[in-house]
Amino acid sequence: MIDTSFTRLVGATAPIQAAAMPGVTTVELIAAVANAGGLGMLPATLLTPETLAADLDRLSRETTGVFGVNFLAPFLEPEALGIAAQKARIVEFFYGEPDPAWVRDARAHGALVGWQVGSPGEAAAAERAGCDYVIAQGSEAGGHVRGVTSLLPLLSQVLDAVHVPVLAAGGIATPRDLAAVLACGAAGARLGTRFAATHESAAHPEYVESLLAASAGDTCLTEAYSGMWPNAPHRVLRSAIAAAEALPDGPVGEVVIGGRKLPATRFSVVCPTVGSTGHVRAMALYAGESVANIRSVRPAGAIVTELVAGAEEILRRRSQS
Repeated sequence: MIDTSFTRLVGATAPIQAAAMPGVTTVELIAAVANAGGLGMLPATLLTPETLAADLDRLSRETTGVFGVNFLAPFLEPEALGIAAQKARIVEFFYGEPDPAWVRDARAHGALVGWQVGSPGEAAAAERAGCDYVIAQGSEAGGHVRGVTSLLPLLSQVLDAVHVPVLAAGGIATPRDLAAVLACGAAGARLGTRFAATHESAAHPEYVESLLAASAGDTCLTEAYSGMWPNAPHRVLRSAIAAAEALPDGPVGEVVIGGRKLPATRFSVVCPTVGSTGHVRAMALYAGESVANIRSVRPAGAIVTELVAGAEEILRRRSQS
């Protein structure tokens, strides 16, 4: 396995973090990633504190690996933060200015803290706030995107701006991608879209089919799906926007997240999950540019193992050349 400052910090054996994708990331997916040596992340968004606590208790039974909880800053609930910090090794934040008070609250319970950032300035602010690591998210990433810079230039700038371990996120799906960011100085990689197309994912089958058929050019950065979360850029499949534009305003279906059924209006922020009904292909089909290299549904643990083994071989050959 590949040893880095990040794996040593969190106690993982693989420099891989599975992004927290609300509705799509399941307890089974997190446990599979953790059991393979990576870091699995539970999305707290749209979960009640009771459901969050129950999911974390399940994880503690299903894996001896490392797992954490991700909070989207605009939707953070203080009660949920306390639960996460007590029950998970990692607490992570995204989409807000780094808040020293939140970091202190999480660390007071013994959790390590991370912040996903979109600029070197935000990375430096996260380090000043007390974060143990940061994630540099390039604009190639799927889902909500904080910055406007592509990954490699951003990664270089963030590495210069902080001293804590830095993970790379955005457009990563293959061993070569992982090897590239490690060679550039990242301490690991954060992957989302690759794990949406896994056996353990709760993404709706039509959503997964759309991912498998897409190329990088089939994604776009937009603010189209702003229902419940305005003025927050995100990367989705262009086909979803076209499908939604062809529908009238109003409900397009229903999604299931955290065991709750939620109405999905046209251009709502929620994505289609298993059990969702209605115009699935018109919902928010979040996808990073890494879809170009995703052509099959695989077990999450196997993906972690193959990424690390492949990247290790690439880096070994490079060191010998």
